Amino acid sequence: MNVLKVKDRQELDKKLPLMPWYVEKFINYKLPDLSPSSLLEYLRDYEMFFSWLLAEGLAQADSLKEIPIEALEKLHMESIDNFRMFLLTRKTNANSKTTVARKLSSLRSLFHYLSQIAEDENFYPLLKRNVMAKVEIKRVYKPKDTAAKLEGKLLQDNEIREFLQYVRIGYGADVSNNKQALYSYHKNRIRDCCIVSLILNSGLRVSEVVNLNIDDLDMKKHLAHVYRKGKNDESFKTPVYFRQEAVRDLTRYLELRSVQYKAPKKEKALFLAIANGKQEGERMTKRAIQEMVIKYAKRFGKPYLSVHKLRHSFATDYYMRNDLYKTQEQLGHASPETTQIYAHLTDKTMAEAIDKRKK
Repeated sequence: MNVLKVKDRQELDKKLPLMPWYVEKFINYKLPDLSPSSLLEYLRDYEMFFSWLLAEGLAQADSLKEIPIEALEKLHMESIDNFRMFLLTRKTNANSKTTVARKLSSLRSLFHYLSQIAEDENFYPLLKRNVMAKVEIKRVYKPKDTAAKLEGKLLQDNEIREFLQYVRIGYGADVSNNKQALYSYHKNRIRDCCIVSLILNSGLRVSEVVNLNIDDLDMKKHLAHVYRKGKNDESFKTPVYFRQEAVRDLTRYLELRSVQYKAPKKEKALFLAIANGKQEGERMTKRAIQEMVIKYAKRFGKPYLSVHKLRHSFATDYYMRNDLYKTQEQLGHASPETTQIYAHLTDKTMAEAIDKRKK
């Protein structure tokens, strides 16, 4: 199973017994269709909502688990509006409008299940009154808006090659006076360059990179077989192409992987790291890859770069050479609407290109 999904499933199993019985019933209903990661997000949303109910005196119970379902039936629209404002305006970790919309959508899914699908022993709905049915959740995500936020924050054209070259060579010169940073760089340079190159030449998500095993690569066909986000079928890995440019970096890394990271034979993970105090390499974590990219990006002069923006950089470049549907398939988007971000991102690039004159 997907490594990250295993961890999320463990966390899900840990949190679920702390929830009310009707939440557990809903999660078990959704389990065959949604990934553990998605269900864990549901639980986190419910945990916040139920904690708020207790704090506001809208439910009487000694713990979240004991909140009766009747407390949900007695909620007014004003209560939901107050919860929305709480999410938007709390002093620490205030939520964006997009996050608030997602949390309310999570609640609506729970209330809909309890009022329209689940039944008691007499075939009556578990929830007699559904206040969330009255709540309008405005669509806040628009591809054009996302594109506007990303404009100027991605690698374009020559910058893609320049950033890769910086990871290969340039960073070492910048930290030459820092012995610790220089030692770490020389130790992991080829691996780091391989990861950055693979993302910039395939558009893989960081979770997909983390989960890659050695036998997921087909170097001849330029394919990486990955568990795609949103697909709950653990028996199938989707083949994703990577460009020829990534082959050299992958080949160099594979030549030193076992020796450099002292990988035990049982360790199948493609990208390894040796943790402090350990002798053998183990699978790199999502956080480690994210922090690695940020480290190079800051020194490169683009502190806003992240793993996901490297994916966006590839996608924009790929879209310039292909159509919407090929880009959608390459990136693993469930909807072409998501891929339309790159149509908006390339509008300006196309406009500039048509006005260029040969000197």
